[in-house]
Amino acid sequence: MADKLNILFITADQWRGECLSALGHEMVKTPNLDALAKEGVLFKRHYANAVPCGPSRASLHTGMYLQNHRSGTNGTPLDARHTNWAKEAARLGYDPVLFGYTDTSQDPREEDPESPWLRTYEGPLPGIRPVAMMGTWPTPWTDWLKREGYEVPDDIRYAYGHRAHGMEYEDGGAVPRPLVYPKEVDDTSFLTNRLMDFIAESGKPFIAHLSLLRPHPPFVAPEPFNAMYDPEAVPGFKRKATHEAEGEQHPWLRHQLSRKLYRAPENEKKLRRLKAVYYGLMSEVDEALGRVFAFLKKSGRWDNTLIVFTSDHGEQMGDHWLLGKCGYFDASYRIPLIIRDPREEAYAARGTQVDRFTENVDIMPTMLELIGAEIPVQCDGASLRPFLEGREPATWRREAHWEFDFRDPANDSAEKRLNLTMHQCTMNIIRDEKFKYVHFTKLPPLLFDLEKDPDEFTNVATDPAYLPVMLDYAQRLLSWRMNHDEQTLTHISITDGGPVVRPAARY
Repeated sequence: MADKLNILFITADQWRGECLSALGHEMVKTPNLDALAKEGVLFKRHYANAVPCGPSRASLHTGMYLQNHRSGTNGTPLDARHTNWAKEAARLGYDPVLFGYTDTSQDPREEDPESPWLRTYEGPLPGIRPVAMMGTWPTPWTDWLKREGYEVPDDIRYAYGHRAHGMEYEDGGAVPRPLVYPKEVDDTSFLTNRLMDFIAESGKPFIAHLSLLRPHPPFVAPEPFNAMYDPEAVPGFKRKATHEAEGEQHPWLRHQLSRKLYRAPENEKKLRRLKAVYYGLMSEVDEALGRVFAFLKKSGRWDNTLIVFTSDHGEQMGDHWLLGKCGYFDASYRIPLIIRDPREEAYAARGTQVDRFTENVDIMPTMLELIGAEIPVQCDGASLRPFLEGREPATWRREAHWEFDFRDPANDSAEKRLNLTMHQCTMNIIRDEKFKYVHFTKLPPLLFDLEKDPDEFTNVATDPAYLPVMLDYAQRLLSWRMNHDEQTLTHISITDGGPVVRPAARY
């Protein structure tokens, strides 16, 4: 395996796609990711396939759309019959390792009834070996902080947002309150340091998944990143005058805005503080990754390491009066993707930017193809290798697709408010350069003319002038779902002469 590629697969949780200075963002500074893009390929129209974390990462790690892996919510088990990139890489002799989390809910049929993984949705992806596993409970980090002499909250879940004493910005403070821990010892630094320690000690090709929490909430950053961006100067919010006016767009949106946890605060100074700190956490991640990239260069591994940087989903951050990730708006689904392929074949494409629509389901096929592994039939995505080598694929999708399953087995409020069954709490979305179509199982559809209305305020689904467009995009969505029905065994036929196997491309 001496000539095998290393892979560093990085996810930064909840990172909006436009928030890279390489894309001309008006405020966010990401010099190290910009430099990575200059040596790799930046995918400008990259989308998650589901939200929140668990469903999105199920798609990311299996290469499957939600309609096929069916892990639709945080806590929905991922069927053990599905393979993933870690299992497939292990077949070639790699030892896939994890720094952070994968939010994989384990299949209870495969676990002992007393298994601790049946009491949390934050289990590890099957096939991956956790080296420093951190999620809601950051035990490796907080145990290390204690050994280093730092105080840790009794409930260690609150360490991520443990703020220094003082007045908060919206209450009169000069800047947002910082994390109590210095940047050298916070959770981002801890995980990146553990990653570098592992690589330094490894004497064989590695595949490491670095899954960072930031810029995911809590929106609390260490100094100086807490004050790096002026809350008064952050870009404004794409929203109507009130959340009540916003909710008139659709019954689902009205319901979502009735839930205080997901509605942006009406205190403008607080919302601006959250956005400024959100940007600051991005810049902190960028700085930490810069240290990792410098380490790879100094240790001689840079020219043999495939680097993938992306996210699981975006963040509404006040747009349409929403916080978090949900629904159908681009802010929740458009995310960054940068891939640096060190192979000589990829040299000509370095520094290029791709305008074609790409999705998280494409990442597993890409990594597997580049290490010489077979791409499983289950994968709904396609390898990005042609783009990495400066070639245009013979066929490629013309739009992006995603799904949102808003059922909640523990809370039937959406069902009661919207007159739905639990299984009807779903929506499917298709969008291209011109239009976005949103189809609900049992609610009115939405159509946005993105050329006239890029911020998705005006639903034209009932405008007679758009009826041909509605029909076209509804048919496209139906064809997409039919084309991507689960197909694991459908290319096999049992005959008198034995099984006949004939794999075929999705498109």
